[in-house]
Amino acid sequence: MEIITLVMLIVIGISLLKSHEQRQRIALLGSRLGNYQIEKLMESLTEGYLRCLGESDRERRAQIWILLDQTEQKLSAQFGGFASDFARLDEVEARVSRLPLGVPYAVRLLPAIAFDMRRVFAVHARGIATVMRNDAQRSARDKAFMMSAELFLMQHSCHWFCRSKMVASARMMARHQTSYQQLVDAVSPETRSAYLALVAR
Repeated sequence: MEIITLVMLIVIGISLLKSHEQRQRIALLGSRLGNYQIEKLMESLTEGYLRCLGESDRERRAQIWILLDQTEQKLSAQFGGFASDFARLDEVEARVSRLPLGVPYAVRLLPAIAFDMRRVFAVHARGIATVMRNDAQRSARDKAFMMSAELFLMQHSCHWFCRSKMVASARMMARHQTSYQQLVDAVSPETRSAYLALVAR
């Protein structure tokens, strides 16, 4: 009976520590994101893509694409600013565990299992900017698809920073019916290569 009680106390203690760490990370990320309109611009873009792809009138569709190009430029500039701002954090604050489940303070005790989210956000900023410029001359439809993947993978990274990879992947599946692997496969080759070099060691 004493063993069961001890195990329960340990589980409760770990849960409380994990919740405390997650609240700290959510507050930290929120304090940086609060200076930007990234979420609002993302919503405008994703809704705009769907509206444009469903538009049958060619002239109207072309007008919507122009507006979406402008929104992409704003979003790219905003996220670039956020990534630069986040890069000012101390390295320890930006560490994220590669473990699928959240283990409280694991990144402080075992830095070898962690990666630097400052560098990951820099990869996302470059990826969003690259797709926005469209140097590869992708069609509007292909560009919209790839930009959506870049944005959703960036969103996944935000959730991973705050909670864990497993929670981030579950949220992505619930919100966008898209698996983590599908996102990684759908971003630009440059983003995929740089991203995996950081998170998949």
